[in-house]
Amino acid sequence: MTTPTPTQGPCSPWDPIWCCDLTASGAAAISGSALEAATEILYHLSGQRFDICEFTVRPCRVDCMDGAWSGGAYGGGWGQWWEWGGYWPRPALIAGNWYNLTCGGCGGSCSCTPLSEAFLPSPVASIVSVKLDGQTLPASGYRVDDYRKLVRLGGDTWPICQDMSLSDDQPDTWSVTVRVGETVPVIGQWAVGELACEIIKSCTGEACAIPRNATTVTRQGVTIDFATFSDLLTHGLLGLRWTDMFISTYNPNRLRSTPKVYDVDGDSNRRQTFP
Repeated sequence: MTTPTPTQGPCSPWDPIWCCDLTASGAAAISGSALEAATEILYHLSGQRFDICEFTVRPCRVDCMDGAWSGGAYGGGWGQWWEWGGYWPRPALIAGNWYNLTCGGCGGSCSCTPLSEAFLPSPVASIVSVKLDGQTLPASGYRVDDYRKLVRLGGDTWPICQDMSLSDDQPDTWSVTVRVGETVPVIGQWAVGELACEIIKSCTGEACAIPRNATTVTRQGVTIDFATFSDLLTHGLLGLRWTDMFISTYNPNRLRSTPKVYDVDGDSNRRQTFP
């Protein structure tokens, strides 16, 4: 499992569709690093949009009273205070503040009953595992809505709080290992394969299609003008067919990164970066 820092770029190389012969002398030996380099280039030229990262988070459950108090300080532990039954709000004085408690979740505008849910980093591509008290929860016990809401199923609820001083294989903890991001489209697989092949050719002494800085070539009285590599880079292009088609399709405005929305009230989960 890879947990990148914000400056590392993509979490792993993209899956390529190769368009060159990797059995040529020296090609196979450098194909891995060529693919990594091609991935880094296209990841940034496409606005840092396509990538799948896997990591573990220690989430916080979403409650109607906005999660401003620790459930362990009221009701004798996890889950006991909502066993009063019924879905109508009930006033409670907690830590000097009044809260209208329902059943530990919010019904929202679509649900007739409260939902116990936790917000995950988005967009969620898949859930690898969910651990409660150190034990893996079956996939039938949860689902993902809106690519970020982890909803508890079967009438159960997520814990109000957890002991963050313990690792997630211990009691009184819960964690979610999740794969987040957008998968690379087929044209991106062609592009990364094409670019990696040209890098390999350049490094093994073969003629490659990546433009050099020559602006004109004259042969037998015919002069051909070329865009320089520097000119292409200024427009976020590389002079390769599939590569430039991919960039122009998915990042026509040459954005440096995808737009992001920040929650000024704080994150609803804590990402685990080291064991």
